[in-house]
Amino acid sequence: MRTEKLTIKGMCFGEVLWDNLPTGRQLGGAPLNVAYHLNKLGVETLLLTRVGEDEAGDDLLQRCASLGIPTGLFQRDPIHPTSTVEVHIDKNRDVTYEILFPVAWDYIALGEQELQAVKEADFLVFGSLSTRNQVSYETWKLLLPFAKFKVLDVNLRAPFYTPERVLELLSHVDLVKMNQEELGMVATWMGLAETSTDRMKVDAIMDKCCVDEIIITYGAKGAVYHVQSAGFSYHFPALPVRVKDTIGSGDSFLAAFLAQRCRKDKVTSPEEMLSFAATLSGFITQSEGACPIYHAATLNRFQWLHDLEAFHINGAS
Repeated sequence: MRTEKLTIKGMCFGEVLWDNLPTGRQLGGAPLNVAYHLNKLGVETLLLTRVGEDEAGDDLLQRCASLGIPTGLFQRDPIHPTSTVEVHIDKNRDVTYEILFPVAWDYIALGEQELQAVKEADFLVFGSLSTRNQVSYETWKLLLPFAKFKVLDVNLRAPFYTPERVLELLSHVDLVKMNQEELGMVATWMGLAETSTDRMKVDAIMDKCCVDEIIITYGAKGAVYHVQSAGFSYHFPALPVRVKDTIGSGDSFLAAFLAQRCRKDKVTSPEEMLSFAATLSGFITQSEGACPIYHAATLNRFQWLHDLEAFHINGAS
């Protein structure tokens, strides 16, 4: 694996925040995490979001700039505060969140600069959480017609979603990423029986919502990439790693996948896309927080060590 400067441009829309972890404060928000990794992977990616005119907002802007996340589309809100989230990690390393409402990113506004950025981007990434408030939801609706390739990251954080809203979002996108639990919930809303297989659930969503590409993540069991127009479903296993926390692992997976899926200089196979995504996701899972510092050499070494371990295991069997 290597990182390189690619000719594609991305844009992410939605929440940025401070995750208050047991070990201290960390940057968070799925769109921010995706934007961070895309920029690390050589994909110039802007982030349209909003923070408060407060100390937490000042700190967030400074931290993003230091990490190489462009802040040109970070709006400042004089009324609503910068978002913070209380993060709880249990003994099994599973994560739960306490998300405040309302906060600055619930009030993302639209101007000519924002519209132009979407027009110039090769893809637009957003999450279902970012549309929980009517103001940001209306901004999202106005941006959508100008996006070339629309990517939805389903993030069902109770109580900030409704079946109607999520099904609407699904009906406007080209690619969806969700986990197995979220797949089950969406399928239930659509009236599918609990005994339906995951493939049946995916096919139903594709047919009803006209989505061509869906990625279902299964944690330690990997991910499956479904493409209706090509008629295939491709499973790729997760790398065996020692889990530190799972925060942001799905976001890094999506970023790495898009960095390969949307490149213009060559045709990338599903195996290459998913292998790249699984490698970065594995590295993030064994790291602390969603946006650890890393470079091409870091990922190259990580992949090399796992390839070497796999060689020894296969050679011994």
